[in-house]
Parts: sequence; structure tokens; C-alpha cells
Amino acid sequence: MYLCHLPTNTWSSSSFTACRLPSPSHLNSQLVSKGSEPSTCFLLLIHCPLVDAHQPKFEAVLSEVDILLNDLTFTISNLSSWMQPESASTNLATKLDDCFIRREPLGVVLIIGSWNYPLQLLLLPMVGAIAAGNCVILKPSEVSATTGSLVAELVPKYLSQECYAVIRGGAEETQELLKNRFDHIFFTGSKGVARSILQAASLHFTPVTLELGGKSPCVVYGPVNMTAAARRLVWAKFFNAGQSCVAPDYILCTSSTRDLLLPALKEALWEFYGEDPRTCPDLCRIVSPQHWTRLRALLEKTRGRIVIGGESDQEDKYMAPTVVVDVSEDDALMAEEILGPILPILSVESVEEAIALINRGQKPLALYVFSEESSVVKTVLEKTSSGGFCSNDGIVHMTLPSLPFGGVGASGWGSYHGRWGFETFSHRRACMLRGWALERFNTLRYPPYSDGKLGWLRWTTSAHSCVLM
Repeated sequence: MYLCHLPTNTWSSSSFTACRLPSPSHLNSQLVSKGSEPSTCFLLLIHCPLVDAHQPKFEAVLSEVDILLNDLTFTISNLSSWMQPESASTNLATKLDDCFIRREPLGVVLIIGSWNYPLQLLLLPMVGAIAAGNCVILKPSEVSATTGSLVAELVPKYLSQECYAVIRGGAEETQELLKNRFDHIFFTGSKGVARSILQAASLHFTPVTLELGGKSPCVVYGPVNMTAAARRLVWAKFFNAGQSCVAPDYILCTSSTRDLLLPALKEALWEFYGEDPRTCPDLCRIVSPQHWTRLRALLEKTRGRIVIGGESDQEDKYMAPTVVVDVSEDDALMAEEILGPILPILSVESVEEAIALINRGQKPLALYVFSEESSVVKTVLEKTSSGGFCSNDGIVHMTLPSLPFGGVGASGWGSYHGRWGFETFSHRRACMLRGWALERFNTLRYPPYSDGKLGWLRWTTSAHSCVLM
């Protein structure tokens, strides 16, 4: 076990060294409340999203608290097996050696959170980092100020101050923070900021995990239960006012399917949010004036036709659930990830055309297919690439801790959740423990060399040597 030291005056990454947690019980002691007012902590945690983005308590509990607790419980339950050395196969030349893979902490890791789920996207990767035995520096999003303030208060109260710290601030403070050398950087956010982080990390050859998002398409094709599909789409898209990196970003369907889907979407929206969504307590607000302005500009630039919603209020940061049809591939709504309650619908003639359109863009973080035909689901799954895939629903795949969550290509590098977070923050060390037996075998590799020695050596080190024996 390594010792950790907390700085007394100014912070730097050299103030910490790797801290291997010796057992799952240690993890439990670090990440489960130490018996002090857990119900109060719960209330504080769900209060932050209500203040920062007027998120309904129901959504805050599901997306910020429960997903974190479920991942934590899953990790604690399985950590003993994850930490065990993994045996490696051997050949004849190494038959008497103990060969295995040992998981070790990387050292000091930096986790930079995002504003849309400021607790989940900051603390959930921390579970994997602590499970792997690392020291952790947390950088909450400055946009969600209430959440950042609470994290800065609770982390030193419930976790060891020798191994865990919280650094608050904006872009300037983050740039200063990145001047330090870390053993791993985990970032969730935009591609623009990711480029700056990559540049800073490259100076120290620091590995980076990027969770970036992207335009996650939803294909609706063939026979579909329109009522169920509309309800699931509306929930997945407008949960947290569409400010989810895995929310369906746009729909691809035929014109005839669109004409059947629109009435079902209207009915689902009325069922969920009422005649006037603005007065509904279950509809979140946009996180900041800047984000509201960006979304409003997209609606003003689109050449599509708004058929549902479109209303907004800048002072209240309100934007109604909005559906736009007749959207083309080069429309303003298709230029970037929307991250808001705007749902464009693009018309295609076939599932092949939908696949071609998806593949012309960058690989998305998630991809959804709604169809009662398994052949359609299979075709889209096999002919596209995305971070995650889900049929006949949205978002729910990321709630399962046994599945990796992460992007591919421009939507992100690396993954986490459950074991995948533990692996992300672990170094897989190749180990071979040798004794002094069978020294005569070693003469095959010692000079003077000969063709005979080479032939025997190649055979004893081949993958088939043990099988043949």
C-alpha cells in the first residue's frame, strides 16, 4: 500500500501518490456514508439539480443519485473478483513459471465533470477510480454552481483528505490545473474543450478518457407500436429537457411512418406535460441563459417546419418540447449535437438510406432503432457503429452497470460504469515469476547460436508447444 500526502499550502499533483485500497471493505468505508446523517446527504444531493436546472425531483433521483448508488453497489459486490490476479496461458518454455496479470492503480487521476448531470458525471467515474486504488482530484462544472459547492463540501467530510480533493473554478482555473502532471485524465464535455485537454495532456504523455456525446440517431422503421414508441421517445428525448448526451438527437423514418408518429408524439406530450408544458412541474429548464440562447438560435436558423412546440421564455430559461419536420441533412439542427428539447425528423425512403445517412456523419454515442422486425434491428446494428445501441427504447441501456458506457471515434475514447470503470483506472501489469529450475532449457537461447538451437527454441516458445505435449 502506498502513502498519500495532502498539500499544506498550494496543491499540485506531486502532492499525491498512488493509494491502493487493500480490500472492498475499504472501498465501502470510503464511498458509503460513515453513519452520519445519510438521509440529509440524500436530500442535499437531490436538491442541487432542482436549484441548478429546475430538474424534477423524480428525474434527479433517477439520473443523479440512483444510477450512482447502483454502480457503487455493483462495484462493491464484485470488486473482490476484479482485483484477483488474472492467470495467463503459458507455453512449454514458461510452463513452470507463474504468469499473471495484476491490476494496479495508475496514481493520481483528474476527473472533470459536466453541467448536464453534474453529480453523476463527476462521481460515477470516481467510483471506478477509487475501486482501482487511485488518488482522485475532482473538477466540477462551474455551470452547475450549487452542485459544485456541495461536492466541495461533502468530499472532504466523507472521504480521506489524504487521497481526494475538489478543485473549483472556471476555464482559467482548469487550464492552470492541467499544467500539472496526472496519471490519467477523465473528461466529460464538449469536443472543443476536449481538444484543449488533449493538448495539455500530451505535454506529460498522460492517457485520457473522453466522454463527448454527439448526434445520436433514432431509426423508426417498419411495423411499430406507435403509442408505446412515442411514449418512450418523448421520455428519452425530453428527460432533463433534452440535455442528455445519449438523448435521441434526431429521428429517421419514412414519410408514412412520420405521419403516424406525429399524432402519437402529440398525445404522449399532452399525457406527460399537459396542455401547457410551461406550468408542468415535471419539465426541466435549460441550464443557463447561454445554452438557452444557443437553442433558440437553432430554431430560428432551421429551414424545417415546427409542428409541435416552439414556444420559449428567456427569463425563465424555458423551452417547450419541440418537434420539427421537413428537416434536411444540411439543416442548422443537424450541424451539431442539440442537447435540448428539440427533436428534428428527417424523411428517408428505406432503412438502407437511413444507415447511409448515419454513416456519413461521425460515430454517435448512442444509436436507437424502433421496429417490430428483428431483421431491421439486426441490419442497423451490424451496418453501423456507435458507443451504445438500444432497440425500442432510449437512454435505458446506460443505466445497467454491467454494460460499458462510452463513445467511439468522435463521440469519445474509453468507457466506464461497473467493471469498465475499474479497468479504465487500472494498469494491467504483466507479471512472470520464475525460479531456477530447468536451466538446461535456457541454453537454447544462449550463444553460441545455431540453427538447431533456433528450431528447438521456436518450438518451445510457440503457442502450440504445450498442446502438443
